[in-house]
Amino acid sequence: MSSKILNRLSLFIAGFLFQSYANAQLFVSPNTNVFVNNEVVFVKQEVELNAASSNFYLRKDAQLLQGTAAAGANKGLGNLSVFQEGSTNNFQFNYWCSPVGGNLASAGNAPFGITQLRDIVDLTNSATSTPLAMNNYNGTASPFAIAPYWINKLVATGGYADWVQVGSSSNLNAGEGFTMKGTSGTNLITVNGVQNNPGSAQRYDFRGKPNDGTISIPVGIEQFTLTGNPYPSAIDLSAFLVGATNSTGIAYFWEQDKTVNSHYIADYKGGYGAFSPGAPGSNGLYVPATFYSYDGSGNEGTATGTGGTYERRFCPIGQGFLIDGNAIGTVEMKNSYRVFVKEGATNYSQFEKNSNQYKTKNTSGYMSPIQSVSGYDYSKVSIAPTPQIRFNTLLNNEGVRQLALAFIPEATDGVDRAMDAMSSSDDSAADVYFVLEDSEFVINALKFDIDKSIPIGFRNTGEANYKITVKEILNFTGASNVYIHDKVKDLFYDIKNSFHELTLPSGVNNKQYEITFKNKASLGLEEKAIQNFVVYQNNTEKSLTISNSLLMDLATCSLYDVAGKIIFSKKDLGTDASYKFPTSGLSDGIYIVKLATKDKIEVGKKIIIKN
Repeated sequence: MSSKILNRLSLFIAGFLFQSYANAQLFVSPNTNVFVNNEVVFVKQEVELNAASSNFYLRKDAQLLQGTAAAGANKGLGNLSVFQEGSTNNFQFNYWCSPVGGNLASAGNAPFGITQLRDIVDLTNSATSTPLAMNNYNGTASPFAIAPYWINKLVATGGYADWVQVGSSSNLNAGEGFTMKGTSGTNLITVNGVQNNPGSAQRYDFRGKPNDGTISIPVGIEQFTLTGNPYPSAIDLSAFLVGATNSTGIAYFWEQDKTVNSHYIADYKGGYGAFSPGAPGSNGLYVPATFYSYDGSGNEGTATGTGGTYERRFCPIGQGFLIDGNAIGTVEMKNSYRVFVKEGATNYSQFEKNSNQYKTKNTSGYMSPIQSVSGYDYSKVSIAPTPQIRFNTLLNNEGVRQLALAFIPEATDGVDRAMDAMSSSDDSAADVYFVLEDSEFVINALKFDIDKSIPIGFRNTGEANYKITVKEILNFTGASNVYIHDKVKDLFYDIKNSFHELTLPSGVNNKQYEITFKNKASLGLEEKAIQNFVVYQNNTEKSLTISNSLLMDLATCSLYDVAGKIIFSKKDLGTDASYKFPTSGLSDGIYIVKLATKDKIEVGKKIIIKN
């Protein structure tokens, strides 16, 4: 461990430590407060908050790191206090994992309950909250009150019906994640520049004995467990997932449409984004959730939207997530995964919310040094995106499924643990995915070869419409073209510059389609049309111009957003040498222009509109 951490320890808590008789490396005596602001405290062994009046305050991104490799040994009746903000109102869930447990004098991690979540009064004081009755479904920001009806956990299981209601009981073990809805209304109290609740963003004071040491988390074969970061510091999520060999090495994060204000399951719109550690020495990959509607039993139905893009390499305090087991047993959360990383997109650490306080991060070079328990040299981690192609597919003109094809030299064409991410949506009405070993994946890592064909599958309970396109290509120049190949018709469709639309009957289609980087068919008239039409977006004039030098008979010109939703369509345009369409009323972004001639030849082109 670097000397910097130890020096900071003496600066911030000198005068409060008494080690000689307490058998604890950090002993906080009765009637003593330790206050740490915007810094890290490293304790190699255990912490003892000796009495109920022994307090340890972490404020403004301050964190506590501990270095023992054994089971948790913290003890005492005092409290560590750390703030964290949710990102939902009283109708939507956040997934949590507490950094503290109950106040027990004996050594070891203790169970947690929501009565330990307190209402912030000022920098060091907070008020207790009495949980609402189980038949009251709406928490409130002021007065502060949590609805325990929505506190649930999920331990090594696979179905919605297997969620266990915890309520106001204090029986959440260290490392057990839990669901909780936010609060309604606002709370105007502001501490360190953050309002307790400006609306749909309740801040909580977690108070209790800090969790520490090795924590065992049960997993089962093809069963989900809700866990998370159980410490009062950030963790290296990639390091945990790679080390959790009894799991698939992928973390799943719940996202929910925050415009839906209902407690009925049938009204929910949400899904799970997937994080993969990806290539060694990278910051991993995250694909956003596809939002699905749900029936009364919690089964996925129609796709309704898409979630956000978040940085997940470092998991902030309090963040909960799902892991999927590949064996019966346990995985271990360890102190060696703990790091001092402040929350924010530029630090690759976000609690399911977009922050406006951080500037756009760099996408080249290497990470700055990070203080960690393991001593890992993070300055060797590239901050360049993993070379990848991202695909967006519009499902039945409603929700969007995003897939990521990652090019990693260490990957194989089969399933690679902690690289390939299996889909969590196995009962949805319509879905698209990579096919790996007869299973469905949303992230596919492989070694690039321009001659490779990557199977892609479609599954739908009724007739379904799909529009698939390349959303973006990141840090990759190995292929100049991307196609979807219909092997039955032996036709290749350009999805880099356009999208391909197909309507499929109900069933599973895992054999007919594949992604390729070469068009092995004769182009003929298609190549002639591609060369003929010049598509140009003039952002100065706020217009779209199309040149038709060979005077081909143009049947339609349609404009779509990058997800495949139509913006406008013009028909029977004839054989004019050029066409111009206004774009002043459109939002900034990437759009797809799709042209079709009377000879049924299609040409696509992506444009960028900046108004």
